[in-house]
Amino acid sequence: HPLTRLLVVLTFTTGCVDAVSYLALGHVFTANMTGNVELLGFGIAGSGGLPVVAPVVSLVAFALGAGIGGLLIMRLDRRHPALVAGGLALEVGLLAAAAIIAAVASVRANHASGDVLIALMALAMGARSAVVQRIGVPGMSTTVVTMTLAGLASELARARRVDMNSVRLMSAVAAMFVGALAGALLLKAALSAPLAVAAGLALASWVAYVPLAVRRGA
Repeated sequence: HPLTRLLVVLTFTTGCVDAVSYLALGHVFTANMTGNVELLGFGIAGSGGLPVVAPVVSLVAFALGAGIGGLLIMRLDRRHPALVAGGLALEVGLLAAAAIIAAVASVRANHASGDVLIALMALAMGARSAVVQRIGVPGMSTTVVTMTLAGLASELARARRVDMNSVRLMSAVAAMFVGALAGALLLKAALSAPLAVAAGLALASWVAYVPLAVRRGA
């Protein structure tokens, strides 16, 4: 289904975005908030030299982004294409801004410049998470794969065969892995590269999916 393809692409971009934040901005996630809560606990305990400020910035920005996503849902909930378009437009704008800052500024981990980048990415992921949750495709959160893996294992144990739903769930897990791998490789070229790719894919998804959804009357 076109919506499934859209969510798989967005799951790929999550891997790119978290590669930037975790590998280049001081071991913090901007999409995986479960990891951030744990990293914050480790940091407060003084273990592993992990940061405290960066996870807090990410958690707060993600929550604000989810709140903005909630406002979009209130206004556009009955119009699926408009809701998806609004969410993707916000994501493209925030990730593009992060890519531009990464390209032109000297960004450092555990510094205000790094925290700005973390905030922009986490805002984008929070808004997207709220919109995707409202769309409600089982197992396709686009930002975490814990429940996707649980659902996949349960599905295979019950059905004892690979069906289309299993393929959909496996695609989400694979997309996250490939996105993280691609993000890590792109980081070797430039800090802005994974962010530019993530913004570009979100824009391409918007252009490809929204007009199709309008024609289908979704």
